[in-house]
Amino acid sequence: MMAYKNIRAIREDNDITQAQMATYLSISQHTYSRYETGEIEWTAGTLIKVADYFGVSIDYLLDRTTTKELA
Repeated sequence: MMAYKNIRAIREDNDITQAQMATYLSISQHTYSRYETGEIEWTAGTLIKVADYFGVSIDYLLDRTTTKELA
């Protein structure tokens, strides 16, 4: 399983806690932590919500590009 370093980095850069993200996503903080460390796989729907929340592309979250901006 893959850990998504950009997701953690953008969350921390915006001073958002795991608990805040979990609340936004309607999941527990423990589940969010497991997503962020790669212990469980992100769902497409959850990735879309995270990308929308931060205004970045899913490709950026998945470390497929270094460009944060949406095309």
